[in-house]
This record gives sequence, C-alpha cells and structure tokens, in this order.
Amino acid sequence: MTRWPDLDEDRKLALRAAYSADPTCLTGTCSLEAKTAHFTAWLAERGVDFRAEDLYGKPRP
Repeated sequence: MTRWPDLDEDRKLALRAAYSADPTCLTGTCSLEAKTAHFTAWLAERGVDFRAEDLYGKPRP
C-alpha cells in the first residue's frame, strides 16, 4: 500500500475527484469520523493507506 502523504498532488486530486463522483460515497452523515472512516476504506480498496492525521497535512516544524 502507498501512504497518502507519499502520493503526488495530481494523484491525490484525482482520487478525491473520483471519491466525490462515486455515488456509493454519499455517507448521509455530518460526522467527520464516519466520513473519514469511509474515505479510508475506499482508499484502501485502491491501494492507498490513509490515516486521520493525514487530514491535517504535514506537521509543522
């Protein structure tokens, strides 16, 4: 599996666009935890390891 931070920006954008276009990705919830869990599982099916801390980008020095 490829870690999310290791993907280039074009690949991340393409995956986010594909996720938003996938009708099975409508979670029907406002819960950030549920949305993150669904996105994580969706990416895992595509060989990408995404973690909640990846939402915040790279840590600041």
